[in-house]
Amino acid sequence: MNSSFIVGLSGGSASGKTSFIHALRKEFSAEELCVISLDHYYKPLSAQIRDENGEVNFDHPDGIDFARVKRDLRLLLKGKTVKIVEYTFNNPALFPQQLTFRPTPIILIEGLYVFADAGLRKMLDWRLFLEVHQDEAFRRRLERDLEERGMTEEEVHYQWKNHVIPSHKEHLQPHLKDVHLFIDNNRDFREGLEQVCLKFREILNS
Repeated sequence: MNSSFIVGLSGGSASGKTSFIHALRKEFSAEELCVISLDHYYKPLSAQIRDENGEVNFDHPDGIDFARVKRDLRLLLKGKTVKIVEYTFNNPALFPQQLTFRPTPIILIEGLYVFADAGLRKMLDWRLFLEVHQDEAFRRRLERDLEERGMTEEEVHYQWKNHVIPSHKEHLQPHLKDVHLFIDNNRDFREGLEQVCLKFREILNS
C-alpha cells in the first residue's frame, strides 16, 4: 500500500467542519490533499434509524455506511481512484454530482462520527476535533438548516434536543480522549488551521 497519511476530522454538529475544509483546500492542492466527507456515505433514507416518534435520526452513526467508507479508503491506499455519488441531504432541488477521490500523500476524512467506527478509527494516523460551545453550535445549525435544508425552526429544535445532544454524548464524547489536536472554533479556527497546515507541510516534505 501507499504511505498516505490518514487524518480524521470530527466535531459536533455545526462546529465548522465544512468551513475548516474550505480553508485547508486553499492551502493545499488536489495532488497533495484528498478530502472525503462522511456525509456522502449516508445510507438510503429507507435504511435510516427512526426515533420513538418515527422521525428519522440523521445524527446517529448507524446512518453511515462505514463498510463502504473503509473499502474506498483501502482502494485509495492501494493507489486507485474512487468515484461516488454526492449526497444532497434529500433536497429535491439539488441534482447529485459524481465525486472523484484520487490517492494523495494526505487523505482527510471528515464527519460528525468519524471516530465512531472502530475499524475506521484504527486507520487514522492523526485525529482532529473542532470545538464550539453548545449555544453557538445550535445558533449556527439553526441558521444553516433554515437556509440550506428547507427545515422549519420547530424541526431544528426537535432534532437538536432528541437526536443531536444524545448522540453527541454517546457516540462522540467517549472518543475525545484519543484526539491529537483540539481546535477552538468559538470565534475562528485560524490558530488551529496554522497548526494543521504546519503538520501537513511536514508530512509533504518528509
